[in-house]
Amino acid sequence: MPSVAGTPARLIHLNGPPGIGKSTLARRYADDHADVLNCDVDVLRTLIGGWRTDFNRAGALIRPAALAMIGTHLAGGHDVVFPQMLADPGEVAKFEASATGVGAQFVEIMLMDGLSASLDRFHRRRGDDPWHDHVRAIVADLGGDDLLRRTHEALQVLVAQRSAIVVVDSSEGAEDQTYQAFLDALAGTT
Repeated sequence: MPSVAGTPARLIHLNGPPGIGKSTLARRYADDHADVLNCDVDVLRTLIGGWRTDFNRAGALIRPAALAMIGTHLAGGHDVVFPQMLADPGEVAKFEASATGVGAQFVEIMLMDGLSASLDRFHRRRGDDPWHDHVRAIVADLGGDDLLRRTHEALQVLVAQRSAIVVVDSSEGAEDQTYQAFLDALAGTT
Protein backbone atom coordinates (compact mmCIF):
# COMPACT_ATOMS: atom_id res chain seq x y z
CA MET A 1 0.00 0.00 0.00
CA PRO A 2 1.30 3.48 -0.61
CA SER A 3 2.35 5.00 2.62
CA VAL A 4 -0.12 7.34 4.24
CA ALA A 5 0.86 11.01 4.21
CA GLY A 6 3.29 11.60 7.04
CA THR A 7 3.88 7.87 7.56
CA PRO A 8 7.18 6.49 6.28
CA ALA A 9 7.22 3.63 3.82
CA ARG A 10 8.06 0.23 5.32
CA LEU A 11 10.46 -2.53 4.45
CA ILE A 12 8.65 -5.59 5.77
CA HIS A 13 11.17 -8.37 6.25
CA LEU A 14 9.42 -11.74 6.33
CA ASN A 15 11.96 -14.07 7.89
CA GLY A 16 11.72 -17.71 8.91
CA PRO A 17 12.98 -21.20 8.14
CA PRO A 18 12.81 -22.67 4.62
CA GLY A 19 9.34 -23.84 3.65
CA ILE A 20 7.51 -21.85 6.36
CA GLY A 21 5.44 -19.80 3.88
CA LYS A 22 7.41 -16.56 3.44
CA SER A 23 7.07 -16.34 -0.36
CA THR A 24 3.43 -17.39 -0.32
CA LEU A 25 2.57 -14.78 2.30
CA ALA A 26 4.55 -12.06 0.49
CA ARG A 27 2.76 -12.77 -2.81
CA ARG A 28 -0.60 -12.62 -1.08
CA TYR A 29 0.26 -9.36 0.68
CA ALA A 30 1.47 -7.70 -2.54
CA ASP A 31 -1.63 -8.93 -4.40
CA ASP A 32 -3.83 -7.35 -1.71
CA HIS A 33 -1.95 -4.02 -1.46
CA ALA A 34 -1.44 -1.79 -4.48
CA ASP A 35 2.06 -0.45 -5.13
CA VAL A 36 3.80 -2.86 -2.72
CA LEU A 37 6.95 -4.38 -4.19
CA ASN A 38 7.40 -8.07 -3.45
CA CYS A 39 11.20 -8.24 -3.53
CA ASP A 40 11.73 -12.00 -3.48
CA VAL A 41 15.46 -12.63 -3.85
CA ASP A 42 14.80 -16.25 -4.81
CA VAL A 43 12.76 -15.07 -7.80
CA LEU A 44 15.39 -12.48 -8.69
CA ARG A 45 18.26 -14.96 -8.54
CA THR A 46 16.61 -16.94 -11.37
CA LEU A 47 17.34 -13.92 -13.59
CA ILE A 48 21.10 -14.53 -13.21
CA GLY A 49 22.59 -16.80 -15.86
CA GLY A 50 23.86 -20.03 -14.36
CA TRP A 51 21.65 -19.89 -11.28
CA ARG A 52 20.83 -23.59 -11.64
CA THR A 53 24.48 -24.60 -11.44
CA ASP A 54 25.54 -22.13 -8.74
CA PHE A 55 22.49 -21.10 -6.73
CA ASN A 56 24.48 -19.45 -3.94
CA ARG A 57 26.62 -17.37 -6.32
CA ALA A 58 23.49 -16.16 -8.13
CA GLY A 59 22.08 -15.09 -4.76
CA ALA A 60 25.26 -13.19 -3.89
CA LEU A 61 25.20 -11.47 -7.28
CA ILE A 62 21.56 -10.41 -7.04
CA ARG A 63 21.53 -9.11 -3.45
CA PRO A 64 23.08 -5.71 -4.33
CA ALA A 65 20.45 -5.29 -7.05
CA ALA A 66 17.75 -6.25 -4.54
CA LEU A 67 19.07 -3.65 -2.08
CA ALA A 68 18.98 -1.00 -4.83
CA MET A 69 15.42 -1.96 -5.82
CA ILE A 70 14.30 -1.85 -2.22
CA GLY A 71 15.88 1.55 -1.58
CA THR A 72 14.43 3.06 -4.75
CA HIS A 73 10.92 1.78 -4.08
CA LEU A 74 10.97 2.91 -0.45
CA ALA A 75 12.34 6.33 -1.44
CA GLY A 76 9.32 6.66 -3.72
CA GLY A 77 7.10 6.29 -0.65
CA HIS A 78 5.97 2.71 -1.25
CA ASP A 79 6.18 -0.35 0.97
CA VAL A 80 8.34 -3.37 0.15
CA VAL A 81 7.78 -6.89 1.40
CA PHE A 82 11.00 -8.92 1.51
CA PRO A 83 10.54 -12.70 2.02
CA GLN A 84 14.03 -13.97 2.77
CA MET A 85 15.52 -16.17 5.44
CA LEU A 86 18.36 -14.26 7.06
CA ALA A 87 19.87 -15.68 10.25
CA ASP A 88 23.04 -13.55 10.17
CA PRO A 89 22.50 -10.27 12.05
CA GLY A 90 25.02 -8.58 9.72
CA GLU A 91 22.92 -9.47 6.67
CA VAL A 92 19.76 -8.25 8.40
CA ALA A 93 21.55 -4.98 9.19
CA LYS A 94 22.29 -4.39 5.48
CA PHE A 95 18.60 -4.52 4.64
CA GLU A 96 17.66 -2.47 7.68
CA ALA A 97 20.14 0.20 6.52
CA SER A 98 18.57 0.21 3.04
CA ALA A 99 15.28 1.18 4.70
CA THR A 100 16.49 3.63 7.31
CA GLY A 101 18.86 5.22 4.81
CA VAL A 102 15.89 6.55 2.85
CA GLY A 103 13.78 7.39 5.91
CA ALA A 104 11.68 4.23 5.78
CA GLN A 105 10.67 1.98 8.65
CA PHE A 106 12.19 -1.52 8.98
CA VAL A 107 9.63 -4.06 10.18
CA GLU A 108 10.76 -7.57 11.11
CA ILE A 109 8.27 -10.43 11.09
CA MET A 110 9.52 -13.94 11.91
CA LEU A 111 7.28 -16.76 10.73
CA MET A 112 7.82 -19.77 12.97
CA ASP A 113 6.47 -23.22 13.63
CA GLY A 114 7.83 -25.94 15.89
CA LEU A 115 11.07 -27.58 14.80
CA SER A 116 9.48 -30.90 13.93
CA ALA A 117 6.69 -29.28 11.96
CA SER A 118 9.18 -27.02 10.16
CA LEU A 119 11.26 -30.02 9.09
CA ASP A 120 8.18 -31.87 7.84
CA ARG A 121 6.98 -28.84 5.91
CA PHE A 122 10.35 -28.36 4.25
CA HIS A 123 10.43 -31.96 3.05
CA ARG A 124 6.84 -31.88 1.76
CA ARG A 125 7.12 -28.48 0.10
CA ARG A 126 6.21 -28.60 -3.56
CA GLY A 127 5.18 -25.84 -5.85
CA ASP A 128 5.71 -23.99 -9.05
CA ASP A 129 8.76 -22.10 -7.79
CA PRO A 130 11.73 -23.39 -9.83
CA TRP A 131 14.26 -23.01 -7.04
CA HIS A 132 12.65 -25.40 -4.55
CA ASP A 133 14.47 -28.43 -5.99
CA HIS A 134 17.77 -26.55 -5.85
CA VAL A 135 17.22 -25.55 -2.23
CA ARG A 136 16.42 -29.17 -1.32
CA ALA A 137 19.66 -30.33 -3.00
CA ILE A 138 21.72 -27.62 -1.26
CA VAL A 139 20.22 -28.50 2.12
CA ALA A 140 20.93 -32.20 1.54
CA ASP A 141 24.55 -31.46 0.53
CA LEU A 142 25.11 -29.25 3.58
CA GLY A 143 23.77 -31.63 6.21
CA GLY A 144 20.07 -32.17 5.60
CA ASP A 145 17.99 -32.11 8.76
CA ASP A 146 21.02 -31.16 10.88
CA LEU A 147 21.40 -27.99 8.79
CA LEU A 148 17.68 -27.25 9.11
CA ARG A 149 17.89 -27.72 12.90
CA ARG A 150 20.88 -25.36 13.13
CA THR A 151 19.04 -22.83 10.96
CA HIS A 152 15.95 -23.01 13.17
CA GLU A 153 18.11 -22.47 16.25
CA ALA A 154 19.96 -19.56 14.61
CA LEU A 155 16.64 -17.88 13.83
CA GLN A 156 15.59 -18.27 17.47
CA VAL A 157 18.88 -16.65 18.54
CA LEU A 158 18.20 -13.80 16.10
CA VAL A 159 14.77 -13.28 17.70
CA ALA A 160 16.44 -13.04 21.11
CA GLN A 161 19.04 -10.56 19.78
CA ARG A 162 16.70 -8.26 17.89
CA SER A 163 13.92 -7.09 20.20
CA ALA A 164 11.88 -5.51 17.40
CA ILE A 165 11.17 -8.86 15.71
CA VAL A 166 7.52 -9.85 15.89
CA VAL A 167 7.06 -13.63 15.84
CA VAL A 168 4.00 -14.90 13.96
CA ASP A 169 2.89 -18.51 14.27
CA SER A 170 2.81 -20.14 10.84
CA SER A 171 1.12 -23.48 11.29
CA GLU A 172 0.72 -25.75 8.30
CA GLY A 173 -2.75 -25.63 6.78
CA ALA A 174 -3.56 -22.34 8.52
CA GLU A 175 -2.65 -19.93 5.74
CA ASP A 176 -5.61 -17.61 6.35
CA GLN A 177 -4.93 -17.46 10.10
CA THR A 178 -1.22 -16.84 9.48
CA TYR A 179 -2.03 -14.08 7.01
CA GLN A 180 -4.39 -12.41 9.50
CA ALA A 181 -1.79 -12.69 12.28
CA PHE A 182 0.74 -11.12 9.91
CA LEU A 183 -1.64 -8.23 9.14
CA ASP A 184 -2.30 -7.78 12.87
CA ALA A 185 1.45 -7.72 13.56
CA LEU A 186 1.93 -5.07 10.86
CA ALA A 187 -0.85 -2.95 12.32
CA GLY A 188 0.95 -3.06 15.66
CA THR A 189 4.20 -1.71 14.17
CA THR A 190 2.89 1.63 12.93
